[in-house]
Amino acid sequence: MTGDSRTFVVTGCASGIGRHVANALVLQGQRMLAADINLKALEENARVQGWPGDRVLLQELDVRDSESWEEALQSAVSQFGGIDVLMNIAGYLEPGWAHEMKSEDVDRHFDINAKGVIFGTQAAARIMIPQKRGHIINMGSMSALAPIPGLALYSASKYAVRAFSLAVAQELRPYGIYVTVVCPDAVSTPMLELQKRYKQAALTFSGPRILSVEDVGQLILGPVLSRKPLEIFLPKSRGWLARVADLFPQLGFLLGPAFQKKGLKRQASLKV
Repeated sequence: MTGDSRTFVVTGCASGIGRHVANALVLQGQRMLAADINLKALEENARVQGWPGDRVLLQELDVRDSESWEEALQSAVSQFGGIDVLMNIAGYLEPGWAHEMKSEDVDRHFDINAKGVIFGTQAAARIMIPQKRGHIINMGSMSALAPIPGLALYSASKYAVRAFSLAVAQELRPYGIYVTVVCPDAVSTPMLELQKRYKQAALTFSGPRILSVEDVGQLILGPVLSRKPLEIFLPKSRGWLARVADLFPQLGFLLGPAFQKKGLKRQASLKV
């Protein structure tokens, strides 16, 4: 955990990883613009957790809208004087075979997961470049290296997040701005709950264990903030496995059935 006082902008704060990270930042005494498209849920969490109004600014934000990004970040600058860290955590997932998905499903995955990260990074960079400092943290996925059949759209959108993050990191480093892409395995969030009902998502459950939001929060608020790595995987063992899968994609055809069987068994045990 970091003890210094900084200004954070965090998306997806109404649920899952974003909510956990936002709550932790409040406990640290940080300044924060907490954003989510679901303002009602965001306000309820702020009320229940007792977020202080002088240090936390609540913002309704549709990450798909570039103008809304500009307005939100300018609100943070007006309120707190600048932005030190942007955390692009908001995301979307809908399981299904690619050939059965509709055009709006394609748009939603890429508009939220990929374009949302791109718009946020662009808006933050315009503020951070004059500051000559900043840290942008983008939420990727293990599927950004090892794409998951049944989650082809999600995997593709996270591939885009990782590729964009690695490229823009080189563009922004000369200005003193760091970019990190965080790639966790399956995490116990509302998105994972949705996947329990779909056999197409079985490979999601093939890992040794399901990560908690606390696991991911500890990673982000610890090593990611302190070391500013270019990319980081959780857990490390699955990260190495994903790297091998990325180097030799044909392994998916050989090993996929075994992992699918394991995932289906785990998935069945988790269903209510």
